[in-house]
Amino acid sequence: MCPVNISEGRSASVLDALADAAGPDLLDVHTDADHHRSVLTLVGEEAPQAVAAVAVGRIDLVRHRGAHPRLGAVDVVPFVPVEGSDLEEATAARDRFVRWLGEELRVPAFAYGGPGRPTLPEIRRCAFAPLRPDAGPDHPHPRAGASAVGARSPLMAYNLWLAKPDLALARSLARSLRGPAVRALGLAVGREVQVSCNLLEPSSVGPDAVYDAVAAVTPVARAEVVGLVPHAVLAAVDRRRWSQLDLAEDRTVEARLARRRR
Repeated sequence: MCPVNISEGRSASVLDALADAAGPDLLDVHTDADHHRSVLTLVGEEAPQAVAAVAVGRIDLVRHRGAHPRLGAVDVVPFVPVEGSDLEEATAARDRFVRWLGEELRVPAFAYGGPGRPTLPEIRRCAFAPLRPDAGPDHPHPRAGASAVGARSPLMAYNLWLAKPDLALARSLARSLRGPAVRALGLAVGREVQVSCNLLEPSSVGPDAVYDAVAAVTPVARAEVVGLVPHAVLAAVDRRRWSQLDLAEDRTVEARLARRRR
C-alpha cells in the first residue's frame, strides 16, 4: 500500500487527473483545501508512478500556499506492507521508486525509514544541506521541489480541531504529545487551528489516547482521520467512541482492499 501525499487540495481538474491516473488501484482520496494537500491511498507500484508523473506535470510549487509544510509536489511517498507483505518488500519498492523518480522525472528523491536512513522530519529539516538526495539532481526541481520516499509500518494520520482557535495553545499541545509513538504539529488552518498528528504506533497509542490528552486541556471541536487506518486501531477502541473519534469500519485498509477484490 502507498498513501501518496500530494501538494494539491484545491484544483478539481488536477485532483481528477490524479485519480484517473491511479485507476482501479486507488483505495481512497482525502483532500484538504486549507492544507492544500491530498492523500491518495494506492496499491502496487504502477499507480504511485502514474500519480507522481501527473503531479510533477501539473503542480507548480512556486505558486503553492498551504497550511501544511511541504518539500515537493509529490511530497511524501511511503510504501507500507499489508496483507502478508513485509517491510523488506516495502523497502525494495521504495528503492525502485526513488530511482525511477530521480531518473525519469528528474525530481530529487530522499529515502527514509530503516537502518541508516534519516527520518521524515530529518529530511524536512535537512534536505539538500547537509542531506543529499539518494537519486536525481542535487537541487530542487524548479516546479516540483523534491520528494521523501519511505518504507514504514502502518501509521495513522489524525487531526484534532480545537474549539478555541488558539495557535499558541495548539503548538504547546503538539509539543506535549510528541514522543516515540506520536509526531505532532500545531497549525493554523483558515480561521481555525488544529493539532495535526502522525500516530506511529496506533495500536498502542491510538486516537482515543491522543484525543483525551488534548481534551483534558481544551475542548476539541472535532476529530479527523486522514486516509485509511488499520482495522486493529478500531478493534482497540470502544465502539461507542468511534463517531467522536471519526472512526468507521468502511474506512479501514482491510475494508477497502476487500472492496477492490470484488
